[in-house]
Amino acid sequence: MAYPIEQKFVVAVASSALFNLEESDRVFREKGEEEYRRYQREHERETLEQGVAFPLIKRLLSINGEDKDDQPVEVVVLSRNDPDTGLRMFKSIEYYGLPITRAAFVAGSNPFRYMEAFNASLFLSANLEDVNAALDMGFPAGRVFPTRFIDDEDGQELRIAFDFDGIIADDSAESVFQQLGMKGFHDNERQKAEERLPEGPLYKFFSGVARLQRREWEKKKDNPGYQPRIKLAIVTARNAPAHERVVLSLRNEDIRMDEAFFLGGIDKGRIMKVFRPHIFFDDQLSHIEGVASFFPSVHVPFGITNKKQ
Repeated sequence: MAYPIEQKFVVAVASSALFNLEESDRVFREKGEEEYRRYQREHERETLEQGVAFPLIKRLLSINGEDKDDQPVEVVVLSRNDPDTGLRMFKSIEYYGLPITRAAFVAGSNPFRYMEAFNASLFLSANLEDVNAALDMGFPAGRVFPTRFIDDEDGQELRIAFDFDGIIADDSAESVFQQLGMKGFHDNERQKAEERLPEGPLYKFFSGVARLQRREWEKKKDNPGYQPRIKLAIVTARNAPAHERVVLSLRNEDIRMDEAFFLGGIDKGRIMKVFRPHIFFDDQLSHIEGVASFFPSVHVPFGITNKKQ
């Protein structure tokens, strides 16, 4: 019987996002592929350090229960390694007790090509070229940034923060702002407050997480003592009156947000230091740079904003 991957909420992660591969990447860049292969074999039994996406992946997988009917989350590794050099990664996965059993090793070619085959809603990597190529081909992808964040190993709550335009929605509103300025943008948003914005590059991932959140709240209905483990936040540079379109768009999709911040230019890092996300998604590099050193962050180089960077 075929495994029902199309029924799962799937996240694809490169080994460079799940683990810290700075040293092995340095060997590859400075000494080439053969020396890299030798290095990985020699260090095969040395556990890799946790990477930027590790807290997200660990906490997503913890949503799964023991029963087969209570396992909505699947994580798949998509790696440029070949199976031989990828063995160290799987030994590290086993060491940390992550229930990841599926992977694609493609020996130097583009791993994200297999996202649709695995029903993946997101591809995370530290490789900017891979992320850009994936987005160009219409696959949802983001680049992780180095961080000093240390996760609470005993915590169960998963906190995810999203920018809105260029992440959940497309960048059409940003295009209006670039063309007409702030007043023209606000006028446009007033007129179209009840008109849903087209989907952005991470909408599938976002809506999938929202479904997991609804599932958590259903558990609480059945068991009042249960504590839902997913908390979602919108952190956007929009402010009133442009806030209404965000709220109505989410309401129309029956998506519940725990917290929403309409900052109007206030530094997003000030909010993140209180919300403490396990991952933060934004399409603007300047916003990521202000947060990434403190909290795991993902830049999605999408749309008009990134054409200027």
